[in-house]
Amino acid sequence: MQRRLAGSLILGLPVLATAMSSMIRGHGLPRYLQLVNFVLAALVAFWPGGFLFLRAWQSVRTRNLNMFSLIGLGIGAAMLESAIALLRPDWFPESMLHHGEPMQYVESAVVITILVLVGQVLEIRARHRTGDAIRGLLELQPAVVRRVTPAGDEQVAIESVVPGDQLRVLPGDRVPVDCVINEGSSTIDESMLTGEPMPVEKKPGDELFGGTMNLSGSLLVAATRLGNQGTLARIVQLVAEAQRSRAPIQRYADRVSFWFVPAVVGVALIAFLAWWRFGGQEGLVRALTSSISVLVIACPCALGLATPMSIMVGMGRGARAGVLIREVEVLEILERTTIVAFDKTGTLTEGRPRLVEVRAVGGGEAELLRRVAALERHSAHPIARAILAEAERSGTVLGEATDVGAVQGGGVRGWIDGRQILAGNREFLRKAGVHGLPDESDDVDAYRAQGATIVWIAESGAYSGRMVVADTIKPTGPQVIAALHQMGIATVMLTGDHASTAASIGGKLGIETIEASLRPDDKIRRIRELRLPRSAVPVAQPQSPVVVMVGDGINDAPALAAATVGVAMGTGSDIAIEAASVSLIGGDLTGVVRAVQLSRAVMRNIRQNLVFAFSYNIIGIPLAAGALVPVTGISLHPMFAATAMMFSSLCVIGNALRLRNARIESAIH
Repeated sequence: MQRRLAGSLILGLPVLATAMSSMIRGHGLPRYLQLVNFVLAALVAFWPGGFLFLRAWQSVRTRNLNMFSLIGLGIGAAMLESAIALLRPDWFPESMLHHGEPMQYVESAVVITILVLVGQVLEIRARHRTGDAIRGLLELQPAVVRRVTPAGDEQVAIESVVPGDQLRVLPGDRVPVDCVINEGSSTIDESMLTGEPMPVEKKPGDELFGGTMNLSGSLLVAATRLGNQGTLARIVQLVAEAQRSRAPIQRYADRVSFWFVPAVVGVALIAFLAWWRFGGQEGLVRALTSSISVLVIACPCALGLATPMSIMVGMGRGARAGVLIREVEVLEILERTTIVAFDKTGTLTEGRPRLVEVRAVGGGEAELLRRVAALERHSAHPIARAILAEAERSGTVLGEATDVGAVQGGGVRGWIDGRQILAGNREFLRKAGVHGLPDESDDVDAYRAQGATIVWIAESGAYSGRMVVADTIKPTGPQVIAALHQMGIATVMLTGDHASTAASIGGKLGIETIEASLRPDDKIRRIRELRLPRSAVPVAQPQSPVVVMVGDGINDAPALAAATVGVAMGTGSDIAIEAASVSLIGGDLTGVVRAVQLSRAVMRNIRQNLVFAFSYNIIGIPLAAGALVPVTGISLHPMFAATAMMFSSLCVIGNALRLRNARIESAIH
């Protein structure tokens, strides 16, 4: 299609340039230029645009009239009329000449062909991108693994692994297949499954899932589920099924064309029969030219521009507002949004742990942060990174810690300023014999209910304070949820986190429905259930809800693909972005509201454009058929027909350009 578009531009631009030059100068083209233009236009129409006639014929054969029916009729009529005007100009009566020659419509055929090809290229490119999500998921599985044999470790292709094989997984490796730990312990990043940023402690006997990341210890594991039975393969399968099941969107122009095409053909046939029967000496010629003129005027120049112009300008407006639309159908669907389902971590929350509280015994929080951060500088744990980030933000100058060591599943210990510092969970400090540990208070329980992690700290064997690390709600979250409710859109949270944490976050945001502890297959099941048609009143074909899924992680990819529209946070995983139809630059949550507002503005603009386009046809078609000739003697001169066609197209273009200044933040307060 790209080659077709390039060929049509190379061949068609000279035709458009000479036609415009002729209109500006106010006189006809020389005979040789008319011939050259006709040949170039014929090449455009029947070579790059040849498939349009095939699709038009298929629409007629299957009785499913659409835009291609109208395009095929318009281009065919334009080329037929131009051929007659070029080869037999003497057939045309004096009243139908312009500058002594009959009008030709080759430029109309060129314009429509180019416009349709642009749309086809954009559509195919969007479809091709949907496969990128699956390719990204497959890349999470390493191609080579370490298999443990009596002779030692050997590197083998993952395809050669069988259930029961002993594999070694080193720190920083992705777990190759679903397996069970035989020896060793470690912290595992399972965010691709749960979406949660905090790693999970794993010990012998625990199950690991293919594609997750080993963060710390060396593990000896036994392979269990392989190939299509594995967790990662199941996610790939879910994404593929969801993308295949997405129904094509029937465009407005197609729906209108189903009735408009027969009407145009009917008017052309009536005009032909009427002039042939009652037209006198010029009857046959006028019958032929009038019927062709009807089909030419119905050639959807403005109609062809109505949708692509609005979509093109709308996509540009969305990009300026931080909303990247990857599939043009989205701009039609989002207008009818009824439910927005949100992932929690990284979507409604920041998606990374932050230090939210430092409390020291007897004061001195800054000094406590300095010492603990110096210790955590030697760790790659997400909690350590959160403490270091806060120290850097506050400008804290760190000291040098010595003899730093990590205790698996406990915390870290080391020496600084002549004092031994311990930082970790409560059990770690208790086993170390720390005295002065306080009882867990109500505020600790409240933090835990929100999914926060408490870091207990001791200095020289005595309790000295605590730190709270949590994933915080995005500042714009409450505004976005309130704006969606104001627009009549229901909200749902679908998260892999615990119920208490989800309820706390969802309650603060005002989300109506909260569902927790969901895996990727649970999320896709809930999305499909939300999309089922519902109606309080029995109807023949109840309308399906339009469900928008907003997420950022690998675990969200199947649900993003299964939703009516998937919206990915631009700060999330590449796989989620590829599975979605919309990306929000910078992970700005307000982009969800902007996307819906943008869709409403674009669809309103398209409807206005269609009114312009069809108003031109409603007025121009009867005139082209000669309806006023018997009464007033006035017929539509080809020059005025061309001018009216151009004016209609300019109206459509001008109206579409208004979208550049569309207000799409009005619902966010």
